[in-house]
Amino acid sequence: MKTFILGRTIEELRRIIPQNQIKTIKLGDQKICITRDGDSFFVFELLCPHRKADLSRGTINNEEIICPLHEYRFDLKTGQVRNAHCSDLRVYRTELTLEGLKIHF
Repeated sequence: MKTFILGRTIEELRRIIPQNQIKTIKLGDQKICITRDGDSFFVFELLCPHRKADLSRGTINNEEIICPLHEYRFDLKTGQVRNAHCSDLRVYRTELTLEGLKIHF
């Protein structure tokens, strides 16, 4: 497992990851998505496990990501699919520290 650090302060993280918006970032050789709700950050795979739709074009609603293709809903904390039958979404653990946001990948 690798750990990446994003940002240096909570203020910087709030600027680069706006509330309930999805940003795409590259960690190593893989693109992933990141969003936040207040000071809680959520990192998850870029492509929906159902039909590989780009989740950076999805919608955030109550700590869920909603896929733009078929509106499948995934819990941002656990990755569990909530309203359909497909694989769960891969999510990555985050940790807000004095060094920045640690993403365990």
